[in-house]
Amino acid sequence: MLLTHLHPAFGSPERSMPTPIRRTVPLLLASTALAISAGTLTGCGTEEGGGGGHSGAALASEARASEVAAAWEGSQAAEAWRKGFHPTGEHVQPPENGLRGEADKRAFETRNFELRSELPAASSRMGQVTWERGDSLRLPLTNAQDAYASLDRNSGPGPLTVTKAEPGVMTLATHRGPATIPAWLFSLEGYDTPLKLAAVAPSRLPEPPIAPIRQTSSHDLAPLRRLVDVAADGRSVTVQANGGGCGDAPTVRVLETSGSVVLSASLTGVDDEPCTSQLDSEKLIVRLDRPVGNRTLLDAFTGRPVPYGEPGGPSPSWR
Repeated sequence: MLLTHLHPAFGSPERSMPTPIRRTVPLLLASTALAISAGTLTGCGTEEGGGGGHSGAALASEARASEVAAAWEGSQAAEAWRKGFHPTGEHVQPPENGLRGEADKRAFETRNFELRSELPAASSRMGQVTWERGDSLRLPLTNAQDAYASLDRNSGPGPLTVTKAEPGVMTLATHRGPATIPAWLFSLEGYDTPLKLAAVAPSRLPEPPIAPIRQTSSHDLAPLRRLVDVAADGRSVTVQANGGGCGDAPTVRVLETSGSVVLSASLTGVDDEPCTSQLDSEKLIVRLDRPVGNRTLLDAFTGRPVPYGEPGGPSPSWR
């Protein structure tokens, strides 16, 4: 089955360079002007302050966060990041009213699908990502065959049955706000609305302007596992941080500047005795003084944008 009609977001057969995006105005950064806030955290059903005191570890954390913010401010990496396409929402969206029954939910979670339809022929067309305020970016499309292969990664009883595939669009949360992007729409047997799968890949991460730090002890900074969610109003972000099994708990300090939000993860309540318990992780809600907006969410440990999604997955920050 060949494609005869394409949604405008799927572009035209001609290949062209991405549309330039509005240049970010450089902003001054001075250490005395840094807005340092102790992020309020929510994890394991509790809520507590994320800062507390100016111990040696806290001062070192603030110093590192300031270095990361200063390195990114006005850098080529920051400019490339702001011009790119970096999702902060799921690239696979189930039918509008959700999945029915435990079997279908399990099939979706394990990526267990069965194809009973021909897929549209491969295409080299470009697609267009469009943001609410009018900015746009042209990116190569993922063909239907590769898109379905990324979706169907398992086999077993009770798969979700795909009866049709066609091009369309979906709305996806990104680092620049909601965007309308090309998508492959997969009709599922028994459902009135299709499953949507992003048909453009995220932009590659720019080379960070600062190197990661070396980990010296569990009292010091640690890398964040991933970005889980950004609140609709942008006033809080949910992150996943590593914790331990010996009574310690992850905490996250926040440094907010005009161009970035730097998150510094570490463990609290750690004793000096060896711990052999299994490493765990917790989801923490970090509250901000003002909405994230188009500021870059940075990990103080790595000096890179906080990764979204699971390692090895189709997340923009793991590419």
